[in-house]
Amino acid sequence: MRAIWKGSITFGLVNVPIKLYSATESHDVELHQVHNADGGRIRYQRRCEVCDKVVSYEDIAKAYDDGDRTVVLTDEDIESLPVERSREITVLEFIPSDQLDPIMMQKTYYLAPDSKSVKSYVLLRRTLEETDRTAIVNFTLREKTRLGALRVRDDVLVLQSLLWNDEVREADFPELDERVRVSSKELEMSAALVASYESDFDPESFTDEYQVQLRQLIEAKLEQGDALDTGATFGEPEEEGGEVLDLMEALRRSVEESRKRSGAKAAARTGTDDAEADEESDEEKPARKTPARKASTRKSAEGKASDGKAAAGEAPARKTGTSTRKTASASADAEKKPAAQKTTSRTTTARKKAPAKKTA
Repeated sequence: MRAIWKGSITFGLVNVPIKLYSATESHDVELHQVHNADGGRIRYQRRCEVCDKVVSYEDIAKAYDDGDRTVVLTDEDIESLPVERSREITVLEFIPSDQLDPIMMQKTYYLAPDSKSVKSYVLLRRTLEETDRTAIVNFTLREKTRLGALRVRDDVLVLQSLLWNDEVREADFPELDERVRVSSKELEMSAALVASYESDFDPESFTDEYQVQLRQLIEAKLEQGDALDTGATFGEPEEEGGEVLDLMEALRRSVEESRKRSGAKAAARTGTDDAEADEESDEEKPARKTPARKASTRKSAEGKASDGKAAAGEAPARKTGTSTRKTASASADAEKKPAAQKTTSRTTTARKKAPAKKTA
């Protein structure tokens, strides 16, 4: 594992240097959206609803919308706030462990000692164990002040971020106010049913069957050869934690090979289309989907997409060789412009405001 944060736990005069690691991870199979005709990766654009232009990251600001008005907050406005950048996990109080409501718990992190001497770490761990206490702490992660619970799990200090009190909703259900009579016989039968299911909790005995079957399906399709060449559809593999890569390199190679076989004139035209599509794709990263358009606007855009698709020709759904991949790549490039027209269609008579993105 790789540490995502370094700091120290402080209470009184005690200072415990630690490294913070994420304690959980998702086991879900990562799926991408692709064009079903040729396997080309589907990407989204950050497009302004007013001027209908693609906006780069440096020109995007955060905003708050109350329904009638929009307040734009620039980077300078955000930096002017008194954001605490401390590297300390400050202990506020020690509480009995059974007083902490699990509904408040969020992300879990492991804390490992970050010092040649681990005595202070072991001292805090044993103190929490022997007193059956949980430390309520305050810390800052990713420029956001958080409330947390510090406890012990399997001889390791664990930090769990907590929701603030006003983030937990009240359970106000009028249906529960209705008076219901439950007989002793019903309670007895219900208790017997519960007893028949009694067991000691063993997390390893539970399996995510959906993900298991999804992986089996993918493996079966790979064994049957029902797969596309990743180099021609997705480009280079993504690095962990890096930005999503585009198809520039894969398309460039396809154009160079196509130029040798198709002739100078056709290759020049294809190369121009590829270069324009690559330049636009290289600037863009995935963003939220564009809001839905009016029916008339959508119909017009679909008409344009159909005309462009008819002109470009249908790409084969499955690639069986090198020449097929080149044809599919050229077809994907030819279809990008009509698809972009469909994405960029806007109604000019009304402005639909997008909700503010919550800062992570």
